[in-house]
Amino acid sequence: MQAKKRYFILLSAGSCLALLFYFGGLQFRASRSHSRREEHSGRNGLHHPSPDHFWPRFPDALRPFIPWDHLENEDPSVHISPRQKRDANSSVYKGKKCRMESCFDFTLCKKNGFKVYVYPQQKGEKIAESYQNILAAIEGSRFYTSDPSQACLFVLSLDTLDRDQLSPQYVHNLRSKVQSLHLWNNGRNHLIFNLYSGTWPDYTEDVGFDIGQAMLAKASISTENFRPNFDVSIPLFSKDHPRTGGERGFLKFNTIPPLRKYMLVFKGKRYLTGIGSDTRNALYHVHNGEDVLLLTTCKHGKDWQKHKDSRCDRDNTEYEKYDYREMLHNATFCLVPRGRRLGSFRFLEALQAACVPVMLSNGWELPFSEVINWNQAAVIGDERLLLQIPSTIRSIHQDKILALRQQTQFLWEAYFSSVEKIVLTTLEIIQDRIFKHISRNSLIWNKHPGGLFVLPQYSSYLGDFPYYYANLGLKPPSKFTAVIHAVTPLVSQSQPVLKLLVAAAKSQYCAQIIVLWNCDKPLPAKHRWPATAVPVIVIEGESKVMSSRFLPYDIIVTDAVLSLDEDTVLSTTEVDFAFTVWQSFPERIVGYPARSHFWDNSKERWGYTSKWTNDYSMVLTGAAIYHKYYHYLYTHYLPASLKNMVDQLANCEDILMNFLVSAVTKLPPIKVTQKKQYKETMMGQTSRASRWADPDHFAQRQSCMNTFASWFGYMPLIHSQMRLDPVLFKDQVSILRKKYRDIERL
Repeated sequence: MQAKKRYFILLSAGSCLALLFYFGGLQFRASRSHSRREEHSGRNGLHHPSPDHFWPRFPDALRPFIPWDHLENEDPSVHISPRQKRDANSSVYKGKKCRMESCFDFTLCKKNGFKVYVYPQQKGEKIAESYQNILAAIEGSRFYTSDPSQACLFVLSLDTLDRDQLSPQYVHNLRSKVQSLHLWNNGRNHLIFNLYSGTWPDYTEDVGFDIGQAMLAKASISTENFRPNFDVSIPLFSKDHPRTGGERGFLKFNTIPPLRKYMLVFKGKRYLTGIGSDTRNALYHVHNGEDVLLLTTCKHGKDWQKHKDSRCDRDNTEYEKYDYREMLHNATFCLVPRGRRLGSFRFLEALQAACVPVMLSNGWELPFSEVINWNQAAVIGDERLLLQIPSTIRSIHQDKILALRQQTQFLWEAYFSSVEKIVLTTLEIIQDRIFKHISRNSLIWNKHPGGLFVLPQYSSYLGDFPYYYANLGLKPPSKFTAVIHAVTPLVSQSQPVLKLLVAAAKSQYCAQIIVLWNCDKPLPAKHRWPATAVPVIVIEGESKVMSSRFLPYDIIVTDAVLSLDEDTVLSTTEVDFAFTVWQSFPERIVGYPARSHFWDNSKERWGYTSKWTNDYSMVLTGAAIYHKYYHYLYTHYLPASLKNMVDQLANCEDILMNFLVSAVTKLPPIKVTQKKQYKETMMGQTSRASRWADPDHFAQRQSCMNTFASWFGYMPLIHSQMRLDPVLFKDQVSILRKKYRDIERL
């Protein structure tokens, strides 16, 4: 039986092999004869379709491998030489894989910190005003260095903002000019700013030269070409965008409900053909002429009449009926569709107007997306779902709309209202990447006062800043440090400074007293100071200058600082009350002596007054409480030019501190119970009587105010008519029932 099985298996295998050779030979002969017939018919001009031609074809079922540095959307009908392709794509794709870890030299930053060098301007090179503003913002920042050996980041003086070859601002031969820079190093540690790239008709993101390993701070950049944690997406801004300061947002009142006359608006160009035309050509489907106004015009360009369609005349007529500003200020949502490029001027216009942007620009990497959560300030739409936009925004609850509008105002004022803020935000983002261990988190970037005013070098713990107590569930500090600024020698035990020291030391909230000795005379002996229940530390001021009173001394152990001039007259009760008020407003200056500013129309400048009026905008630091973080901000945020001015005049340091705190908080200081004899007491003191009586003193302070306002780019001081008094203050009740009874006896 086993022998029969073996014979059967061998016979079956032989039969299969015979059949295989037979059919394979037929197919081989058929293919050869078919090829000969095709060759013969080709010679005679004839063609006989094979059976395969009746079956459907599926071209490109498996796409061939394309290297990463080649275009993926090449049009075979367009004949471009290989050299042209290389030149066109070099700047966009050559460094596409660059990241901070691979294309940035961190060692340059470890030695000297984050310093930025701007190449000197070359003779004969034209620079547009917008790029001049960018360079001026860098050179005026605390990051700037004129020494390239100290630099961590390099910025070209060659204008790279407009790389549209049809633009009059286009800089020619930029490739060779950049390559000739001796510090270029293939773009390593370089930052290139760009607003416009590419040209008609494709508007690619090509900047026209090989950027090598340089980072791009670019407007209208696509997510496809954006290199995460390497490039920075910036907003598209106009040439009229202010260099510093900028206007505040237009949301003046938190109206409830937060709805305006129009639900959704847009007014702009309509492109009949080409890139960016699809969405704008479809807007008329959503326009209802009532609360949804989406107005477009074909009337732009020289040859618009040659290309106009059947809707152009009707669209142009309706377009002229409405004023854009009126629409913008009376709309709840503003449509921001893409133009020829992904970005649009409408984006910043909507933010400033507190009109919630509705983004319709697929593939756009939104400005500063690395740190800003745009879901808190905008509606991110999809161009393919245009018809769903009205129903989507109508479904948003009123509470959410109000929150969106409030966030637009915060983001506008924190990061976008001036060229300077856009540039500084870009630099701070890069600095955070370099020093990751002290980088800002999302809460800092997306909550007031924002990333530009919260310096992580001060602390990595949010509880050390005065802005986040509520977010962290923390109570404000329960103790303060009194810092007394002494400028006159100690010759008598009855001097006001000693009485002030004793009064402050008796406060239940006082942790320590620091006497900052800025007097030319030597330090008094230790026994000259009165004995107190709290430590008294006497230190000499650095260089004996006025700004030294605001240095971030490590010896200050509390977050709260009670700043005092040596001739200030305060009681312990006044100190206690002022501190309890400050605990409710830890981000502001709280104190006693108030001053105000005004605009002098006759001189067209800011004025300073110490007159007792119905409002004020400053609380002098001669008797005020604030958070010690402002010492760090005063020292490290403000430019040396302003601090040098204060030191040379020996004046205005209190005004500059008020400017700084109001610029950060967007709020006025808080004045507590008025002390009527404060002014007379100050005038009676010998140490500073000459300063208060000197007419040059007020002239200097007016000059200071205008210099400070010029640097900030606007007037940050805010008037207030609020004064906080103790409960039962001067009420007709028994004095024994009042907590701060001694204040009324002063």
